[in-house]
Amino acid sequence: MSTVFDPGAEAARATGAILDDTLHGSSRGVVVDSPPGAGKSTLVVRAALELAAAGHPLMVIAQTNAQVDDLVVRLAEKDPELPVGRLHSSDSDPYDKVLDGLANVTKSAKVADLAGLDVVISTAAKWAHVKNVEPWGHAIVDEAYQMRSDALLAVAGLFERALFVGDPGQLDPFSIVGADQWAGLSYDPSASAVSTLLAHNPELPQHRLPVSWRLPASAAPLVSDAFYPYTPFRSGTDHGDRKLSFGVASDGSGPDRVLDEAAESGWGLLELPARHTPRTDPEAVRAVALVVRRLLDRGGVATSERADVPVPVTADRVAVGTAHRDQAAAVRAALAELGVTGVAVDTANRLQGREFDVTVVLHPLSGRPDATAFHLETGRLCVLASRHRHACVVVCREGVADLLDEHPSTEPVQLGVTVKFPDGWEANHAVLAHLAEHRVRWKP
Repeated sequence: MSTVFDPGAEAARATGAILDDTLHGSSRGVVVDSPPGAGKSTLVVRAALELAAAGHPLMVIAQTNAQVDDLVVRLAEKDPELPVGRLHSSDSDPYDKVLDGLANVTKSAKVADLAGLDVVISTAAKWAHVKNVEPWGHAIVDEAYQMRSDALLAVAGLFERALFVGDPGQLDPFSIVGADQWAGLSYDPSASAVSTLLAHNPELPQHRLPVSWRLPASAAPLVSDAFYPYTPFRSGTDHGDRKLSFGVASDGSGPDRVLDEAAESGWGLLELPARHTPRTDPEAVRAVALVVRRLLDRGGVATSERADVPVPVTADRVAVGTAHRDQAAAVRAALAELGVTGVAVDTANRLQGREFDVTVVLHPLSGRPDATAFHLETGRLCVLASRHRHACVVVCREGVADLLDEHPSTEPVQLGVTVKFPDGWEANHAVLAHLAEHRVRWKP
C-alpha cells in the first residue's frame, strides 16, 4: 500500500529537523538546500525568531539590500516587539524607507549603535567591514549558494555557529574577474560559500526542503528532474488546485494559441522560424511583448488555494525574463509601444527569488549561432523556468536542439573541480523535450 504524500506534513517535518539541529545541535554549521518557492525566507524568519526567543542574539547575512530589507519587514510582521537592527552602508539612500515606519527596528551605519539587539541584519559586503566586536553565538546566512566563498571568509570570524540556507539550482555567485587560476583549489574564492564550506567540513548536517509552494503540479516534476536530480522535490499543490482562464476568446493568432496552451497545461512554447539573429532579435522581442499584451487584453484570471474567488492576473503579477540586459531593455520598449506598463522585465539574475502568476521567457539560446557557457548555465534556465505559480510561456526560434548537438563543450577540463550536474546540455534538452509537447509554431 503506497502512502499519500502530504506536502504540509513533509515540509513541517523537514523544518522541525532543521530547527532542532540549529537550536540544539553541536555542529558549527547546518546547511539547508531549498528548491524554488519552498519557503527559504519563511524558514530564515522562523529560525531567527526561535533563536532570539531562546536567548541567542544573532546576526543575519543576506546578499543584497533588497533581501535584507525584506527580511527586516518579515520579522517585524511576525513579531512587532522583537528588537531588530538594520546595519546599513553610508550611502545617501541605504535602505527601503518602509523601515522608517517600524518602531522595533533600529537603523545605523555603525554596528556599535546596534549592540545588544536580538537580531542584527545586513549584507555580506557590509558585514565584511565590521571589526573588533564580540562574536555572535549564532548567524543565519540567507541565499548562501549566491555568496562567494571569499565573502564567507571575510565574515567567518563574526560568529561561532551558522545556519546556511540557499537554493543549489540557482545562478552561481557572480565574479567580475576571472578565477581560472584558483579552479580546483579548496580555497577557490569564486566558488559558492556552501560548496567550499562542505569541501572542508563534509560532516556538517545537511537538510533539504521537500516542497515547492510556488511551482504548480505541472511545473515541479520538470524543474525537479532537470535541475535538482539529487535533491528532488514535489509541488505543494495538486493538478486541479490551480487554474488559469481568460474572459476573452482566442483570436487564433500564435500568441493567443500559446496562451491557451499554457493555461491548459502550465507550459507553452511559441516557436518562431529558425534563423540566426542579433541578440535583441526584433521579431522574438515583439512576440514576447504581444504575448504579454494579449494576456492582459484577454482578462486572465487565476484560481488557486490562496483565494476563494478567481483573482485577475494584473500587470504586476506578470514577468518577462531574459538572459541579457539589452534584451530586457528591448522588451520594455516593445511593451511601451503596445501601451503595457507595470510588468517586471529583467534578467534572470535580477528575477532570482521573485514570484509571479505568469512568466514569459525569451529563451537564452534563441537565434544564436553558438552555445556559450554563459547561455548554457543551468542556473540561468532554472531561474527563468521557476518564477511562476500558474504558467510559463517560452518564446524561442526553432533549432535550439540542433544547436546543442552541434556545439559540444569547449570549456577546458579543470582538475579538482566538482562537475556541476546536471550540465547545461542535459538540462536544456530536458526542458526542450518537455516544451515540444506544448509547441505552437508561429510565423509573425
